[in-house]
Amino acid sequence: MPLTRSTVDASDPPTSEELDALLRLLDDDTPEVRERVAQRLALCGGDLSDWLASAPRQLSPKEKSVLSRSLGVARRETLEREWSVPSGGAAALTEDWETLESMLRLISDFLHDGITMRQSLSDALDLLVEEAWEHPVVSACELGGFLFGKERFVADDDGEGEPSNYDLAWVLAEGRSRSLGLCMIFMLVGQRMEFDVEIVDYPGRFLCRVHEEGHPLIVDCVDGGQLHMQSALLADGEITREGRERLRGRVAPGSLLCLWLDQLTEALCRADRDEDAELIQRLRDTLD
Repeated sequence: MPLTRSTVDASDPPTSEELDALLRLLDDDTPEVRERVAQRLALCGGDLSDWLASAPRQLSPKEKSVLSRSLGVARRETLEREWSVPSGGAAALTEDWETLESMLRLISDFLHDGITMRQSLSDALDLLVEEAWEHPVVSACELGGFLFGKERFVADDDGEGEPSNYDLAWVLAEGRSRSLGLCMIFMLVGQRMEFDVEIVDYPGRFLCRVHEEGHPLIVDCVDGGQLHMQSALLADGEITREGRERLRGRVAPGSLLCLWLDQLTEALCRADRDEDAELIQRLRDTLD
């Protein structure tokens, strides 16, 4: 039997043959078997998507749900182990794009179900940048049109507040997110292409700011990447004082990460994922 102590070193990850046996036991309700299966799956690193793509058989929806929950233990451990905050906390991320993206990638990997094939956040961003260069995109304004003008990325009104909206690899694969997620994609792609893209916390939705010929332009990622002269928006008699102040400002990268984690914590709580929410809150506290 693949699960006996005599044939399995408890510290070694399961072999392909043992994995096949473990998956056949996912619906076993015997407490001892469930515990042993969970222990062995915890050594898989939290992601079996590559192996499952060529597995001998397809899993049922119930088996997929059980497997994903079991793999979640390892994903939580990996996130907490690899989370590394630079000296100075969130403020130190102002120009440290590499660390910011690394932290967002860790969050993305943590939120992944561990069983669905997809590209990593970094690989997906690289491919999107390559496509943008080939389009060709030669300015931040054109990048906004490339990403949002033809509904490549759209607002996720149906999934408002879902944890998946904070998994940027999922956003890149599915092409939808809340306004903050869309702005984050714009900013990260822009940074790779050496375009300056700032995020604005405007009342009601997040917007982006780019510059063309020295003029600040506001990009509404939710509204198909529509461009607005910032000066014209500020001169609008209907804009509130708060709206005017926020429109002039920007959210620093470190503050964006804090906001991202705060909103993710709330989304996880709404999804009754209390243990995951507590972990994200602990990580958020390390940035203060």
